[in-house]
Amino acid sequence: MQLSFDDVRFDVTDTGSGPAIVLLHGFPLAKEAWDSQAEALAKEARVVRFDLRGLGKTSVPMGPYLMESLASDVAGVLDALGIERATIVGHSLGGYVAFAFYRLFTERCAGLGIVCSRATADDDATAADREALATRAEAEGIAPIADAFISRYFAPSIASTQPEMIARAHAMIAPTDPRGAAAMLRGMAARVASTDLFEEIDVPVRVIAAIHDAFVSVELMREIADGIRGAKLDVIDCGHFPLWEKPAETTASLRALLQDVAAATARTRV
Repeated sequence: MQLSFDDVRFDVTDTGSGPAIVLLHGFPLAKEAWDSQAEALAKEARVVRFDLRGLGKTSVPMGPYLMESLASDVAGVLDALGIERATIVGHSLGGYVAFAFYRLFTERCAGLGIVCSRATADDDATAADREALATRAEAEGIAPIADAFISRYFAPSIASTQPEMIARAHAMIAPTDPRGAAAMLRGMAARVASTDLFEEIDVPVRVIAAIHDAFVSVELMREIADGIRGAKLDVIDCGHFPLWEKPAETTASLRALLQDVAAATARTRV
C-alpha cells in the first residue's frame, strides 16, 4: 500500500494480526529483505514493513536523511495504520533508526531488535568515505554503492556456494535512485551515538550478531547486549545479512523477542 505524509510517499506492507512488530531494512536495501521473517512472524503478529525514504519504492525527498527523520517516518507509518505501540527491529541502517525511534518515541516502543548494527557514531574516516561514495553515486549512478556494499554483505563462502543470493541482492539494489542512496549515506554519517540510551532502555531487547560480519564485529554487538539491562545476544554463523543467509535462525530470535515483549506486557498489566 502507499501512505503519504510530510510530502513523502511510503511503500508499506502490513500483514498478520496481533502485537505489532516493525521490520526496518538495511542500506541500500528494501523491505523485501525481510520476506522470510515477515511470512513466518505474520502467523502470530502484525508485521509492518516499509521502504525507508529514498530507498526501494518510497519517494525521494531532499536529503540528508537524518536518523531522527527516519524515526519520525516510523511513527508516521504507525499513526497511519492506527498502531500505538510496536516492537521495532532494525537490520544495519535499520538498527540506527530503531535506536533513534526509542530516543524520540520511548513510550511507543514495546521492544527492540538490533541486527548487525552498531550504537556508535561514525568516526571521521568512515564519514568521509560515506561522503565520497555519495558523491560518486550522484555522478555515476547506483553501481558504486552496490559494488561497495554487496561485496561485504555476505560470508565469504556465499559467492561460491550461493551465487544466486548475491544476484538477488544486486537485483534489489539496482532500481534504487542514487539521489536517495546518497542522501541516506550523508544521514548515516551525521548520526549521533546511541550508547547514552543504554541505561535508559527498559524494554526487552534482542541483539543479533554474525560471526563473519565484515561491517560490525561480534565484540561490538556484545557491547550493546552487555550495556543494556536484560538484553539477550544471539550469535549466528553467517555474514552481515543473516536475514537471507540464516533465515530460520533470524526468525527464531525475533520470535523469542516477541515472547519476551508479551511477557513484559503481561507483567505491567498485573
